[in-house]
Amino acid sequence: MLDLNSDKSIYIQIAEIIENDILMGHLNEEEQSPSTNQFAKIYQINPATAGKGLNILVDEGILYKKRGIGMFVAEGARKKIIKKRQSLFFKEILPNIMEEANRLEITKEEIAEFVEEYKGGE
Repeated sequence: MLDLNSDKSIYIQIAEIIENDILMGHLNEEEQSPSTNQFAKIYQINPATAGKGLNILVDEGILYKKRGIGMFVAEGARKKIIKKRQSLFFKEILPNIMEEANRLEITKEEIAEFVEEYKGGE
């Protein structure tokens, strides 16, 4: 869902919405992505803003353009997104979590125990 109050740019959020749809299986390889006009209508945003989000994914090889038809999910898109997000997780998110855990005096063992309990609840 688009958050107009977020510090994150709208076009970045559009790209993440599509990535999430691919990761969750709502959009599969070779399926057509929603168009810039569809995003503009649904979220009441400028089509150029939506287009910027879609073009980010084209540049990353996650979507590709079929001239005159629209944008489609590229082969291997899901794997590319997973690889990109895993890298982000290990380089940016996890270090912040570990810093906060250290401030709160949470041990690695406690974190591991929580992770195991959480995995059991899936």
